[in-house]
Amino acid sequence: MNIKDAGFTLIELMISITVIGIIIIITTGAMSLGFRSVDAGERKIMALERTRTSVNIIDSQIQSAFILKKSEADSAATKTEFTGGHYQLSFPSHFSLWGEGAGYVMVSYRVAEENGKKVLYASEVHATTGTTRETKLIDDAKEIAFEYFYKGPTDEQGEWVEEWTDGENVPEKVRLIVEKGKSNLSLIIPMRIRNVLENKTAFPTEG
Repeated sequence: MNIKDAGFTLIELMISITVIGIIIIITTGAMSLGFRSVDAGERKIMALERTRTSVNIIDSQIQSAFILKKSEADSAATKTEFTGGHYQLSFPSHFSLWGEGAGYVMVSYRVAEENGKKVLYASEVHATTGTTRETKLIDDAKEIAFEYFYKGPTDEQGEWVEEWTDGENVPEKVRLIVEKGKSNLSLIIPMRIRNVLENKTAFPTEG
């Protein structure tokens, strides 16, 4: 038997090692890409779940809102404790994000800008205990805004406005707009007003 035919030559061995190395590199890269894809997918799912949960909270608080009237010291008129702007919203609600006990909470939402993205903060002041809490509901959004459905007593059709200026009434519906990534959300929430209370609590003013 020829010694040359009995085993691998040095060149053949080097070629085999090179091929194996290339296969390992390709396999490792594919596995790493797969892990990154799974991780990115999980983060996206968590972000979507957080946004959905936050939207459900906002929906519940607005649908649990009621009319809380405050008396004007210099007149016989009364005004509601509902204030609405394009990037802020405040109203009394029976639904507490933190599950507070008896009594109602004064809910406030405010849109801020952080690192070039819009974020939505929610805060509550409890009417009985005076406890104040705040948390971030939605972040990393291109746009977050509120709109209000206004229909005057003589109007046949209403319209959506960015600012609520009627201090004696509340809108029939509130629209929440969230633009995040490729997802555009426009949620219309009806205000199911069930009762009217007189405000005897001095809530702190939003800064």
